[in-house]
Amino acid sequence: MKNVLVLMHDDAGQEARFQAALDLTRMLDGHLTCVDVAIVPVTINDYAEFGGTALLMSDEQAREKANRAQMEARLRVEDVPHDWIEASGLLAPCVRDATGLADLVVLNRKLDSIDFPDMRTLVGELVIETGRPIVAVPEDVRSFDAFGHAVVAWDGSAQAEAALRAATPLLQHARAVTIVEVDDGSLKQPAAEAAEYLSRHGIHSTIRREVAVADRPSSILLDTVVEQHAAYLVMGGFSHSRFREATFGGVTRRMLAECPVPLFLAH
Repeated sequence: MKNVLVLMHDDAGQEARFQAALDLTRMLDGHLTCVDVAIVPVTINDYAEFGGTALLMSDEQAREKANRAQMEARLRVEDVPHDWIEASGLLAPCVRDATGLADLVVLNRKLDSIDFPDMRTLVGELVIETGRPIVAVPEDVRSFDAFGHAVVAWDGSAQAEAALRAATPLLQHARAVTIVEVDDGSLKQPAAEAAEYLSRHGIHSTIRREVAVADRPSSILLDTVVEQHAAYLVMGGFSHSRFREATFGGVTRRMLAECPVPLFLAH
């Protein structure tokens, strides 16, 4: 895991993404790629007919040009190798097209202060469509503590297995790892097998076992993150069907809305 991709866009979550991506790139001794997207605006029909979309897009491109100048100046004094990609269009396709050889993508979970860009939807689309692990950070964080206490959500699913494997290079640096086994009656593999897997990579972990009822899985995870003063949470993304997730919510959806620490997601 060496190539880190981060979304650059002049919005409320950019600073959190930027700082987390810098920390991850340094820790991995890797390379940072910044994809700066000028997002096509959504306009009402009457305004669009009179060229409003073109005017808004011109303003958006001008803002992102200024944003690039400011952020590249900051990058030049950081100790990470980097490159920059400029893109214009719809957000998800632009970021997806830039993933290429990226090992890890840094985005936000749902932004608390604004509704656009829609980061929660973006994360959902990319984690499914690209197969890349994603670190989704709250907008108020200013670091990624790879050496802190990591919490791993475990339900024995293929998505949980994928997240555990993908996160192993990070978990090797954690001072402590807690695996939270959440059993809703469909547990395929016990957390002991996850702990054994990590032990073969030199990672010691402890297991917390919980039985889930109703909407408890997400509450269990949120409570554990707070109680353990977790630095980040590892979990499989969208373990149920996308239709069920979109219609009824779900653990992933709630965590993308409420988790107070960075999420490491894989599918």
